[in-house]
Amino acid sequence: MSFRAREMYKKVVRRVGGEGKLPAELMKSVKDMLPNSKVSEDGGNKSRRSWKPNVQEKRLFSYIHDRHIRVKVTTHALRCIDKAGGIDEYLLKTPYKKMDTEMGIAWKAKIEKMYSELAEMEVGFFPPEEEAKIDQGFDEVRAAKRDFRREARRALAKQRQLEAGEDQTTEVTDKKEEVSTTAAAA
Repeated sequence: MSFRAREMYKKVVRRVGGEGKLPAELMKSVKDMLPNSKVSEDGGNKSRRSWKPNVQEKRLFSYIHDRHIRVKVTTHALRCIDKAGGIDEYLLKTPYKKMDTEMGIAWKAKIEKMYSELAEMEVGFFPPEEEAKIDQGFDEVRAAKRDFRREARRALAKQRQLEAGEDQTTEVTDKKEEVSTTAAAA
């Protein structure tokens, strides 16, 4: 037992009323509950090493809210989030009593509210005939767009041809004038 643990043990015994008054098994259990200091195997030096969690600041995408959430999470929590299938599912699966932060509780409540609103929405289904008509309408709109684009490209190509043709005719008339002036000079 370390010095600190021994001192704590003495204080407990004094407060309770002495070693002779308490049963031995109770005193043994008190000794077992007291902290032992860590002693290294090599040098025997004592240290109070504390283990800190590996906390990362991450942006996680919430599909329910359709935006990123900036959170500080441990790498263990990141693995759990990946396993659950995303931040939304992780928060829904984690019970409130395991949530340590107010932010986690708030996001869980928001997501549960969004899910309840989605559950109340009415979804309409069409019979197969109606669905076929709707698909046919979409196909007609796509075909009309395709035809319009094709006609626009043809008109643009024709306009370019005409412009190029006017340039060629002016070049031809200029050459004819040069030929006629050289012939007249000869």
